[in-house]
Amino acid sequence: MFIIFIILFLSLLYLFTLKGRVGFTDFNTFKGFKYAHRGLYSDTVPENSILAFKKAVENGFGAELDVHLTADGQLVVIHDYSLERTTGVEGTVEDLTLLEIKKYNLENTNERVPTLEEVLEIFEDKTPIIIELKATNKNYIKLSSAVAFCLKNYKGNYCIESFDPRCVRWFKKNSPQTIRGQLAENFLVSKNSKIPFVYKFAITFLLTNFLTKPDFVAYKFEEKNNLSFKICRRFHKMQGVTWTIKDRISLRLAECENLIPIFEKIRAD
Repeated sequence: MFIIFIILFLSLLYLFTLKGRVGFTDFNTFKGFKYAHRGLYSDTVPENSILAFKKAVENGFGAELDVHLTADGQLVVIHDYSLERTTGVEGTVEDLTLLEIKKYNLENTNERVPTLEEVLEIFEDKTPIIIELKATNKNYIKLSSAVAFCLKNYKGNYCIESFDPRCVRWFKKNSPQTIRGQLAENFLVSKNSKIPFVYKFAITFLLTNFLTKPDFVAYKFEEKNNLSFKICRRFHKMQGVTWTIKDRISLRLAECENLIPIFEKIRAD
């Protein structure tokens, strides 16, 4: 009998831990769009570039984009912490100033790494955006506060998300009007050995939700059958987002399951 009681208690605790903030937004505005991952980029249009974001808007798509904080406190839109893959130049975004980063071209084109403000101008009063915060070196407070300040007078539809629950929690405490989401995947199979196991376990199973109270959870599409993700959606009625979809069949399946889709390199119209 005691063992049954313990199992029941732990099960209820697990369910309670996963609960987010439900009812703050109905997500109808966001559900009306598909989201181009890093903009509508291609072999000739660089990811996370002004051109990629303009093409997303022109085709009626929203976008998911990544934001970093530079050494001089500016917000730039780029996926990697390193510049090497997209510019061919060695260097870490957080160690460089905006002026230094702006010197380099993206993928042998005339496009440069844009600031968040430059990207917001493209989407305002047009299509929604999902902004991912890429924190590093314990800069989550500075990054979160800088993003919140930048969005303060923005009139478009947006939400923020992050793999780092500290960023999501910062918005819970300091900018509760902002729609916030927890990014997740199965970190237990990740080859990134720098992430402590406890962190991998907690994010994989969304065990930080009780601290961050996210409005939505964005889970990797191939891993969308994760038990915690299912409980968040079906038991707690939280909105699900899924990434990154790379074929039309998966896109249709995501939409049928009421998941907001983030896609790349496919015709999504």
